[in-house]
Amino acid sequence: MTTALRALIGECRSALAATPGDSAALAGLFDALDALGEPGTPEEAVARSSFGEALRRQGRAAEAEAHHRAALSWLPDFGGNHFNLGLTLQALGRIAEAADAYGEAARLMPRFAPALCNQGVLLRALGHRGAAETALRRAVSLDPTLVPGWLNLGAVVQELGQAEAAAGCYRNALALRPDLAEAHANLGLVVKEAGHLADSLPTFERALAIGLPDAGGVLAQLVQQMRHLCRWNGLAERSAQLTALVGGGRTRQVHPWIFLGEGAGPAAELACARRYAGWRTQGIAALPVRRDTGPRGRLRIGYLSADYHEHATAALIAELIERHDRSRVEAVAYSYGPDDGGPMRRRLIAGFDGFVDISACSHADAAARIRADGVDILVDLKGYTQHARPEIAAHRPAPVQVQWLGYPGTMGTGFIDYVIGDPLVTPLDHQPFYAERIVQLPVCYQPNDRSRPIGPTPSRAACGLPERGVVFCCFNAAYKITPSLFDLWCRLLRAVPDSVLWLLDSHPEASANLRREAARRGVAGDRLIFAARRAPAEHLARYRLADLFLDTTPVGAHTTASDALWAGLPVLTVTGDGFSSRVGTSLLRAAGLPEPAIRSLADYEATALRLARDPAGLVRLKARLAAERDRMPLFDTDRFARALERAYATMWEVQAAGMPPRPFTVPDDG
Repeated sequence: MTTALRALIGECRSALAATPGDSAALAGLFDALDALGEPGTPEEAVARSSFGEALRRQGRAAEAEAHHRAALSWLPDFGGNHFNLGLTLQALGRIAEAADAYGEAARLMPRFAPALCNQGVLLRALGHRGAAETALRRAVSLDPTLVPGWLNLGAVVQELGQAEAAAGCYRNALALRPDLAEAHANLGLVVKEAGHLADSLPTFERALAIGLPDAGGVLAQLVQQMRHLCRWNGLAERSAQLTALVGGGRTRQVHPWIFLGEGAGPAAELACARRYAGWRTQGIAALPVRRDTGPRGRLRIGYLSADYHEHATAALIAELIERHDRSRVEAVAYSYGPDDGGPMRRRLIAGFDGFVDISACSHADAAARIRADGVDILVDLKGYTQHARPEIAAHRPAPVQVQWLGYPGTMGTGFIDYVIGDPLVTPLDHQPFYAERIVQLPVCYQPNDRSRPIGPTPSRAACGLPERGVVFCCFNAAYKITPSLFDLWCRLLRAVPDSVLWLLDSHPEASANLRREAARRGVAGDRLIFAARRAPAEHLARYRLADLFLDTTPVGAHTTASDALWAGLPVLTVTGDGFSSRVGTSLLRAAGLPEPAIRSLADYEATALRLARDPAGLVRLKARLAAERDRMPLFDTDRFARALERAYATMWEVQAAGMPPRPFTVPDDG
């Protein structure tokens, strides 16, 4: 047999000498050498790696890997073999191994910029941003014409908060490739994040005009910035395109938070979230299953967030964390957001049993820390809101994983077991629209902080309000205001003499555009009053000057509605189909004031008009809020904490019994 194999090797080598690219001869040679158990020559090792690369390009990555590894066993110190192995491992979705292969290629070929570039790209995907930046900077220093290097370096430094540096990288890429749609799109994002919303729109439009493999993500960003600026000309057409892309399954990159604003319904929102989750967390492998999941005397709850500073989420949970029953739970914060050094940050650090800053950790390292700490239930407070890192939970660091509070909808993924809601925001008949199992808290899913101070009530004149007339108020962000809802508001202003609409000054252009839109609808622009941002206590005090809070739809007020009710201002809302449009109804029910939760926009308009014409009725509503505030379930933090702890206990009992997650309702022991 050995003689025959050696003869076959000789024939293959002769054939290759005559025709170097003969794939049949190559395959025969490699098979014969493998059967013989002897390595090939260095030239044959290179040829074998090249053969593997050809297989990868044909979509045969698993076969390609075997050839690359054999080539490396013959010639381990040739960087090209490591680079080709990296390409194949990347195609197989084994990102960490691929990054290591590119790193070895870069070590062996220190002047080969593509190896460093590819390594940097994958290090960024793994959350190793510092190491990624180092690799990519070396790559572009070696080859300043390397467009992928500039593009990916820009993405890394953008994530590190270096907006100007990121913009410079994207502009370098565009100087080399003016038609590179991805660079235009990324430049638009960094310009937007720097606060220059209007300047981001042309770059997004240019990226779409050039064409992208998946246009959904950029189209969603364009739509969202048009909403933020209240640029409504052409918005309906762009929104229709976005909904069609998601409905047709032709995009994976539409951000689910943005898509909520389309009001497309829970089924479409689930489809959007599923595709986005698959794209965002592809290639991430779960950590090994923990075995120590038996009964617990005290559960260790990990709260994962970027918002442990002056932020709406922090304002909602601060007292809850302080009020947790330490005989039942141990509460540990895992923070990957900035430390602003402010009073809220200090309060949260003091309130948690442990506070772990994982902002500098990769996704994998953050997950490893959570697992090493023995967290039983990991609660993701971000979902898909700004600066979220769902990749951490995708590693499955805890036996039970939950999403709550930050994101009003489904995350559409299997690595989150439960979503915490209540009978109104997450009715059990909506379970088909959630990848998670629904857990209903007995009254309301949202906690509150009873220690929030309210400053002295200012005068109307100090806030730019007229001394007389009804003050309709909506301090929601401008992007939640839709043209059709604004039509309705303007009809109210026309029907109620001397009334004004008090809005938050979200952006100078948005305010100017809203005044112009009001004039187009027959309402003088000066009947829109814009409130500047103020410190929390001062902001809450302003609510006392308003007569009625007008909620938005399909994305309604969340923390803003709680603020209004805490300050004694009635909220008028429409109960929609999805979570994001039902929060106001849930809050009103928990505040003991269910009447202003309306089922249709027609009834919403009629109710607003009736209340505006009944000042005594508005006074009675305010009096009810003032009299009952301290007894309302909405502001009973101890009652809420006990219900949440019962929810955690049930989740753990299901896990300890070896059963899959299931929907359940927490009994009300309040």
